Amino acid sequence: MTSDRVRPSGGRAAHALAANPPDGSAGRICPADYRYPPSVLDRAPELAADVLYVVGGLYGNLPALDCVERLAGAEGATVVFNGDFHWFDAEQDWFAEIEQRVAGHCAIRGNVETEIARADDVGAGCGCAYPASVAEDLVCRSNAIMVELRATAQALAGAARRMAALPMHLVAQVGGMRVAIVHGDAAALAGWSFAYEALVGPAARAMLEPVRRAAQVDLIASTHTCLAVLRDFELGAGRLTIINNGAAGMPNFAGGCVGVISRIATTPSPHRPLYGLVRDGIHVDAIALAYDNEAFLRRFLARWPAGSTAQASYFQRITAGPDHSVERAVTAPAAASS
Repeated sequence: MTSDRVRPSGGRAAHALAANPPDGSAGRICPADYRYPPSVLDRAPELAADVLYVVGGLYGNLPALDCVERLAGAEGATVVFNGDFHWFDAEQDWFAEIEQRVAGHCAIRGNVETEIARADDVGAGCGCAYPASVAEDLVCRSNAIMVELRATAQALAGAARRMAALPMHLVAQVGGMRVAIVHGDAAALAGWSFAYEALVGPAARAMLEPVRRAAQVDLIASTHTCLAVLRDFELGAGRLTIINNGAAGMPNFAGGCVGVISRIATTPSPHRPLYGLVRDGIHVDAIALAYDNEAFLRRFLARWPAGSTAQASYFQRITAGPDHSVERAVTAPAAASS
């Protein structure tokens, strides 16, 4: 496996960032060290499981983590956190608990963990590589949140070093299926080509054809873009399923307050899926995390009160969900591959 490590944070760089929070242009950059060719996924699996949970975008939500561990324990699932398990937890005790509990499972790093671990500011800001469609004020606030989160991590011995050592991707074997686990997409840690809009657009098949040929995987599980989507494609290079869980630690659909994780398994889920498909005997499902949203909101507002950066960006989503629905998230395999 390629380690793709980053250098741990240094104190002087963090103080400079705190004094001069990066502007929005920084949060739109995808650094060179985020990039990799899809062919790196054509390798022997690092892990094998009969039941695999892929948990992206926990964002420091401890009640959601409670749900993940409870559901996984009920069926002996292997849990992989595919990045951005930190975000709102810019408080030492909170951050340390997330660190300690995630360390009990497999994990790769997202842009959040990567930028926490930086020794120097490379101009990436929060590392989200936001597209032009994302408003400038939201990008600026994300960059400012990262400054506070990095300062929190620096106060905890070894935290930045541990995050720097995490890989950017994993390959798993579930039954006869090869599964790539990434944060963004098949070419970059903060890539957006597995976003909802990209996968439902007319260019999706042409984009995925070389990915399937180079990566030689059957399924790719991603997160990063915060909107859940499941698509299945019959391509010239072979069948490819993409599942993006949206966010485990925030509501995913309008009017609801449930997180979502991806379950990939040789057996049907004992927990009723929101949606899913079965291919080659493998069950690929989106599973709801009905976490205690009130408890999470109390913790969130205690750290990020009215007028703070995170409250301005995320309060609406945490309390009412995004403009997205289960129906939009999934299309039947035949329709997606037509």
